[in-house]
Order: sequence, then C-alpha cells, then structure tokens
Amino acid sequence: MRRWALLPLMLVAAPASAQTGQALGQTLAQRSPAKTYASICAYCHGHNVGPIILGRKLPVEYIQAMVRAGRNGMPAMRPTEISPAELDALATWISKAPKDIKEHGQ
Repeated sequence: MRRWALLPLMLVAAPASAQTGQALGQTLAQRSPAKTYASICAYCHGHNVGPIILGRKLPVEYIQAMVRAGRNGMPAMRPTEISPAELDALATWISKAPKDIKEHGQ
C-alpha cells in the first residue's frame, strides 16, 4: 500500500484522539475539590476509617505528600487517579476547609 493512501485515515483518526484527550482533560479540570473529596477521600475520612482531616488546617504540602505516597491504611494515589492540578486544588481546599459536623471518628 502506498504511503499517501494512509493519509486520509490519519487525518480522520487524529482529530478523534485529540478530542478524546481534550474531553478527558476538561473532565479532570472541571472536577471541583469538593467533588474530588466526596468521590475519593470522604469514603474513609470522617467515617471511622481514616482520621478526620477537614477543619484541621493541615499544611498543603503534607496533604500532597500523603496522597501521593500513602501511609499505613492510606493508599497512594497515582496521577492517573487524581491529576497534579486536582491534587493542588484538593490539598488547598482541605487545608482551608472548616470542620464538617457530619464527619465522625478519629
């Protein structure tokens, strides 16, 4: 098959993959820190599994390190699970968040 014959296929496939990447990036960028916390963190934190972290004014760097490295029962979260931009926003949000009276536990 001649090389130029593949050109139309490459032109059709490239925009679709670029659009998929853009849609994924937009989805991650649009997830708010509160939504990220609710979908990833709140399952354990504040429900007698992990320690309560809201309202404790934890340093942003500490939160970021714990999320990436994990510790004891806390699993490490890869960049594919929570993007670097999401982690920055989440850590800042947790650090500044007031105590949630609905949370209980440690």
